[in-house]
Order: sequence, then structure tokens, then C-alpha cells
Amino acid sequence: MRKPEIPAIIDKLLVANRGEIAVRIIRACRELGISPVALYSDADRTSLHVRMADEAYRIGPPPSSESYLCIDRIIEAAEACGARAVHPGYGFLAENPEFSQACADAGLIFVGPSAESMRIMGRKTEARSVLRNSGVLLVPGTCRPLASLREAAEEARIIGYPVMIKAAAGGGGKGMRLVREETRLAADFETARSEALSSFGDAAVYLEKYIARPRHVEIQVLLDKHGNGIHLGERECSVQRRHQKIIEECPSPLVDDELRARMGAAALRVARSVNYENAGTVEFLVDDNRNFYFLEMNTRLQVEHPVTEAVTGLDLVHEQLRIAAGAGLGLTQEEVRWCGWAVECRVCAEDPLNDFMPAPGTIRDLAEPQGPGVRIDSGIYNGWQVPVHYDPLIAKLVVWAPNRRLAIQRMRRAMGEYRILGLKTNLHFLAQVLRDSEFVEGRLTTNFIEEFLARHPQGSPGGPAGECPDAVLAAALLAHADRQPQHPCGTGGNRVRSAWRLASRPGRQVPGRRL
Repeated sequence: MRKPEIPAIIDKLLVANRGEIAVRIIRACRELGISPVALYSDADRTSLHVRMADEAYRIGPPPSSESYLCIDRIIEAAEACGARAVHPGYGFLAENPEFSQACADAGLIFVGPSAESMRIMGRKTEARSVLRNSGVLLVPGTCRPLASLREAAEEARIIGYPVMIKAAAGGGGKGMRLVREETRLAADFETARSEALSSFGDAAVYLEKYIARPRHVEIQVLLDKHGNGIHLGERECSVQRRHQKIIEECPSPLVDDELRARMGAAALRVARSVNYENAGTVEFLVDDNRNFYFLEMNTRLQVEHPVTEAVTGLDLVHEQLRIAAGAGLGLTQEEVRWCGWAVECRVCAEDPLNDFMPAPGTIRDLAEPQGPGVRIDSGIYNGWQVPVHYDPLIAKLVVWAPNRRLAIQRMRRAMGEYRILGLKTNLHFLAQVLRDSEFVEGRLTTNFIEEFLARHPQGSPGGPAGECPDAVLAAALLAHADRQPQHPCGTGGNRVRSAWRLASRPGRQVPGRRL
């Protein structure tokens, strides 16, 4: 395996994100000798990613529309600190071609694909049109946005019900509606358009044939600036709620060596069709006959990237930075090896007993699992106030083991050690899923959670999301005692040394900007 060093062109990196992914990128910077710089809104002034960075710049009030989505403020912060590159993480501006272009125009290295590649793959209809003659199977549907309800009705009759209405400009379940019969088309068409406009600033939608009970399997790809490209195998992402992934694993229980090779080759064809560079993920739906259909390409680092890292031994953020700096992959497809099995659970501040509504609050006591094969990607600490303004994802619990059975057992053990008091989380719900016989046997589809909830109604003994009565009492006692929070950068255990913290410097204001 080659050395992890990257060209010295990147010596300071602005992390244009927050939470656990910002912490993840900062750690990679430390390992590569790069100085990390953080951004923060007023709600994140005391966040872990701010404390861990060498410098931090305030970019606005809590709403993301006034802070983490403000391209001009981020560019100004990069110029003020002298950063050579910007890493967008995922979410916020990570798949925004205007942001990628703004970085290029400012002479900054954007750690990701070009604005043009991002634009094509970000417009789902344009991506389908580009791939129509590529040899990659597409889910039957339209390759351009629908001009009217009348056109939608005509296309739906040709495709055949049920159909999916999807936002042309985004994903993640936003602007998406399943229409089983024509009588529902008008209402769902308008609802999808309204949600697409609200989420992506673009009301355009298109149609796809609904594939009943598919698996959602994605392929990780890496392509450098010199024409080299490899795939790192698949991730099973079928366990999802409202089109949002909950548990991911690598490899997939469905995929064998032959199917992996075919899916990997197809994913690289997709990426090369738009001259893609850096890390990306090509998502497929797989039917009962093991036919796979292109769904979309995510032009960024995925939330679930740690399971691929655990099985391949590669650090994807290192790879991203190497590619962005102009280095070649230095690794051929034949040299990629997959060893063991990895599972990731997304830990969220939400209430499964209240329709999974976000449940922000103050963390009164935190105990994270440890031991062989356990990894925590987290942006939280004791005493931290989880903001109401952002995605409820607060941590990712990842385990590795020699095989799937042992990986599930290890995840159960780790989940049993995990304690977050003071707010509601989905830990108890995740633990229930890990014990479900259908999950254990690997019988997974995108309908899994819906069917799981039908088999296991919430409200079972153990209480909501990891807070049993004893835990609630413990949290109350901690609050009553008014115990001082032990910040990881303070004098307690798990101390993180930070030049920013040790110098006791106040947060910096972006020059020339009154916020």
C-alpha cells in the first residue's frame, strides 16, 4: 500500500460543514499534516468541530440559510484564513455546483468533482438522458422534467402504475411521492412539486416506474485527474425510513464476486460519462432477479463511507485530498481487497415513539462503546446542547468483524454499551432492528422498516430510544447536581488538544462582514 502523504499544495483546509463529518475531516487533516479551519453558526459556537480546529470563523446566525448555505461568506472565510482548499463534507453545499464553481473562481481547490460533473448528475433527468445509451440499465421513466399534470398523466399511463414522482434537482426523499393509481396523481404531483421547490429551489419533477421491494445497493468509486478509476465495492443501504438510510453494511448479503464486478464496472461507466473526478457513489436498485438499475449518483462523500473504509482498509478522506491535490490513485482495481464485514448505525436525536420527530436537548451523560472493531464518528460531548436547527444525526456507530454474523453480534454488544442521557435518541429502536430475524437473515428491501414497524409496534418495554426509567432518573439527578460538563478539550478524560482551545482565542468574524 502506498504512503498516505499528499502533495504540499494543500497545507490548510477549510471544512465547510459541521457536526460529526466536520470532526471526521479534521481528524484526517491531523493525520496528513494539514491545518484544519472550522466554520460555525451561532448555534455551533461551542461545537466539537470548532474546538478541534486550529482556527474557526463565524459565518452567521443558526438558520443554515443564513450561515452554512451562504457561499459568499464561506469563500470570504477561506480567503481570510489563507486556506488552499475547501472540503464540503456532505449535506449543505456539498452537491451544489455553484459552490464548486465559486471555489474554483476564487482560486481554491474544491475537494470534490467539477461543477459541470456535479451539475449533470445533480439534475436527475439530465443524468438519465446522458446514460441512456451507456449500456447501464435505467429504471423506466422520463428523461426530462414534466411540463404539466397532463403530461405526467400521459407518461404514467405509458410507464404503467405504480409510478414514483421524483424531484429533478435533488434526492434524499424530498419531492418524492409513490402514486399507485391515477386518481392520486394530481394531488401527489402538486405536493411533490411544492416540496421540491421548498427543498431545492426548483419545482421540476419527473416519473419513474415503481419497482416493488427492491434492494438499494450502492457502489463507491474513486477517479483521479489522470484518467484512473477504481471501485471499492458495494454498500447495502436497503434499511431506510422515508427514503433516509438508517443502517448500512459492507458488503451486501446479496452480492457475490460476479455481481460486484458487474456493478462496479457499470458504476465506473456512469462516472466516466461525465468526466468525474474524486470520490463518488453510484446508487442502484436491485430486483428479485438480481437485475440492477441506475438510481442516481451522489457527487460527494457519503454518510456511510466508514463501512467501506473498514472492509477495504482505505481512508476515503485521505483519498479525496490526494486526488484534489493532483496525485494519482496509485492503486489498481486488482489491488483492492475486501476483508470481513462492517455495519453502521446512524444515531439520531429523535423520538421513535413520536413518529421519529427530532428531539434536540442537552446531553447530560454520555458513554460511548469501545473495544475491538468498534468505531464512533461523533460530534457530541457531555453538556453539549444539540441544536434544533440542523439534521438530527449526532453520531455514527460502526463495527467490523470477520463475517456478518459476528458483525451483528458486535454491533449489539456495542449498542448495549452506548448511553446518551438528557435527550431522546433512536438507540433503542436500532437495537430492536438488530434483533429482528428478517434483518439477521439478510432479507432486506427498501420496505424493510415499514414491515418491521408492522411486526414490532413501538412502545415495547425498554422505553423510548434508549431512555429507560432508570436512565431518566439518572439524567434528572445529574441535572439536579448541576454537574459541570467535562468537555473533551478540557481536563477530563479523552482530552483533545487543540491550538484553538489552548490559546483561548475568541471566535473570529469574517472580515468585512457585519453579521
